[in-house]
Amino acid sequence: MASLGELTAGIAHEIQNPLNFVNNFSEVNKELLLEMNDEIDKGNLSEIKAIAKDVIDNEEKINHHGKRAESIVKGMLQHSRNSSGIKEPTDINKLADEYFRLAYHGLRAKDKSFNATMKTDFDQSIGNINVIPQDIGRVILNLITNAFYAVTEKKKQQLNGYEPTVWVSTKRVDGRVLISVKDNGNGIPQKIMDKIFQPFFTTKPTGEGTGLGLSMSYDIVKAHGGELKVETEEDKGSEFIVLIPMSQ
Repeated sequence: MASLGELTAGIAHEIQNPLNFVNNFSEVNKELLLEMNDEIDKGNLSEIKAIAKDVIDNEEKINHHGKRAESIVKGMLQHSRNSSGIKEPTDINKLADEYFRLAYHGLRAKDKSFNATMKTDFDQSIGNINVIPQDIGRVILNLITNAFYAVTEKKKQQLNGYEPTVWVSTKRVDGRVLISVKDNGNGIPQKIMDKIFQPFFTTKPTGEGTGLGLSMSYDIVKAHGGELKVETEEDKGSEFIVLIPMSQ
């Protein structure tokens, strides 16, 4: 699982963008209102109306970006708290997209040299499905964090032309939602394939992984009546696939 520090750094980065808009538009509005005072003294009604319109437009932008920051905070508080164990209608695409960005920015905050290409392909026809959002969020976050780790390890080999890339996609498949997290890392050796979902098994160095992420993810998906499987090719990469029933 991603550390709390990494996730917090990712959230901070995501919130910073809308907050920058709020601050910038607030400063512009202050200047506009000072300008409006001058025009009031001059009795220039048409200019006053034009400035007032600009202020109103900026206030709408402030409101929009403020709500964006609020939704990020609310969403992350919801998904990071202890699981309620209650299924609720959840936008899987939004969940996957937000955790994708949070994991990326969290790792960037921890290691400035980290970089990877992020690609998404979300099936917009899925809509909301009934899942325990905190739990499925943890699964998605774990798979994405592992994928970033895999491409980072391959990048260390300094292969010519190698571009670390992680893909996250969703689609409807025979009454189920498929969530795919794919990377172009080194892949998983066949000799350890039967161990990767076992508790405490990890290929990461001491202190970098507990070995509980995949086993916990496997149990969460199974509890949702779904399945978690992996397709991998050594030196080519891996794809972890979550399949969850649309109706539960």
